[in-house]
Amino acid sequence: MISRNFKNVLVVSVAFLSLFTAYGGLQSLQSSLNSEEGMGVASLSVIYASIIISSMFLPHIMIKNLGCKWTIVVSMVCYVSYSFGNLYPGWYTLIPTSVILGLGGSTLWSAKCTYLTITGNQQAALEGKKGADVINQYFGIFFFIFQSSGVWGNLMSSLIFGQDTAIANIPEEQLQLCGAADCGMNISTNSTSTRPAQKLVWTLVGCYIGVGVLATIIIAAFLDNIDREQASQFRENREPFCQTFLATFALLRDWRMLTLIPLTMYSGFEQSFLSGEYTKNFVTCALGIHYVGFAMMCFAAVNSVCSYIFGRLAQYTGRAALFLLAAVTNFSCIIGLLQWRPDPNQLAVFFVFPALWGMSDAIWQTQTNALYGIIFSQNKEAAFANYRMWESLGFVISFAYSTFLCLEYKMYILLTVLLLTVVTYPVVEYHEYKNPTAALVDQDKSCGHQEKNDDIVQTKM
Repeated sequence: MISRNFKNVLVVSVAFLSLFTAYGGLQSLQSSLNSEEGMGVASLSVIYASIIISSMFLPHIMIKNLGCKWTIVVSMVCYVSYSFGNLYPGWYTLIPTSVILGLGGSTLWSAKCTYLTITGNQQAALEGKKGADVINQYFGIFFFIFQSSGVWGNLMSSLIFGQDTAIANIPEEQLQLCGAADCGMNISTNSTSTRPAQKLVWTLVGCYIGVGVLATIIIAAFLDNIDREQASQFRENREPFCQTFLATFALLRDWRMLTLIPLTMYSGFEQSFLSGEYTKNFVTCALGIHYVGFAMMCFAAVNSVCSYIFGRLAQYTGRAALFLLAAVTNFSCIIGLLQWRPDPNQLAVFFVFPALWGMSDAIWQTQTNALYGIIFSQNKEAAFANYRMWESLGFVISFAYSTFLCLEYKMYILLTVLLLTVVTYPVVEYHEYKNPTAALVDQDKSCGHQEKNDDIVQTKM
C-alpha cells in the first residue's frame, strides 16, 4: 500500500501532466503558429508579465483562504481559458486570456510547490528521514511525470499538423536565414507554408481543451485537502490586506532570496529560448512546423527521465554538483548553436540539442524548487511566489526582445545570465551547508498528528 502523501503526489503530478499537455504544446507553437505581427510571442510575454504582477499578492491570499487544493483547481480553469483563446487567435482573444492564465499561473505553481513541501515534510516526520531528502524525491517524481506532458502535447501537434503536406516545403532561400549565423529576423514566418490548415488547428486546440478540463476534474475529485484547517483558521482571523500584499516582498529582505534571483531568472530565460527561439529559428525554419512537436518530445522525454533520476541522485551527490552539470551542458549547447548552420540533411542534430537541454532543465527545475522549499521552509507561500515571479521575469524579458534582437545577441544574453548564475548560486549553497536551515514540519491534524516537530535539515553541498 502506498502512503497517503505519496498518493497525493501522484494525483498532483498526473493532473499537471494533463494540464500541461495542452499548455506546453500551445507554448511551443506560439512563435510559429501565431507569428503575425509577433502576436504569439506577445501573448507569452503578457502571460508572464501577468504572473509577475499577480505573484506580488495573489498566491499568499488565495492559498491562505482556499487552501492548496482549491487554489490549484481555480488556477487550472484559468489555464484552460487560454486554449479557448487559441480557437480564434487574435489580439482580442489571445491577450485577455493570456492575462487570465497569468493570474492562475502564479497561484498554481505556488500552491503546487507548497503542497509538495508540506507532504514531503510530513512523510519525512513519519519515516524519521531528513525533510530535504523526501522533498527532493517528491519533486523528482513530480517532474518525472509532469515533464512527460511535453511528449504527449507535442506528439498530438506533430501527428495532426503532419496531415498537411504543404508545410514541409521549405524554400532554399529560407534555409540560408536559419540558425544564428544570420540575424534571423527576415524569416518569412507569415508564408502559407508555415501555417497548417485552420481545420487542423481547431482539431488540435479542441484536444487541448479536453485534456485541460480533465486535469481540473482530477484535482477536484482525488486530491486530499491537507491544509483545510489552516485555511479555515486564516479566514476566521484575516490578516490586513497590506500585510498579505507585502508578504512576497518582505522575503526580499533575506539576502539569500536576492542572491538566488539570477538562478531563478535563468530558469525562465533557458525555457523560453528553447520553446521560442530554437523551435522557430532552427526547427520550423529548416524542417517545418510539424517537426516542432517531435523536437520538443525529445526534450520532454529526456527531461522527464532525468527529473526522476536527479531527484533521487541529489541526496548522494548534493545539489552543487548537479547544478554544475546543468551549467556546463547549457554552456556547451549555446556555443554549439552559435556555430551550427541548420541543415535538413543533419536531422539527428535537431534532436541532440533538445535532449541535452532537457537534461539540464531537469536539474534547474527539480533542484531549484527543492532548494526554495528547504531554505525558506517557514515562508513557503511567499518563497514560491518569489520563485514564480522572478522566473516569469526571465520569460518576459526573453519574449519581449524576441522580435527586436538578432538570435545571436539573444544567445549572448543567455550566456551572460548563465555566468551570473554560476557566480551567485554557490554563495547561498555554501552558507546553507555551513548553517543548515531549521525546517518547520507541517503536520496534518486530520491524520492524528497533533504535535509539531523541528527537523534540522543538513543539506549536501
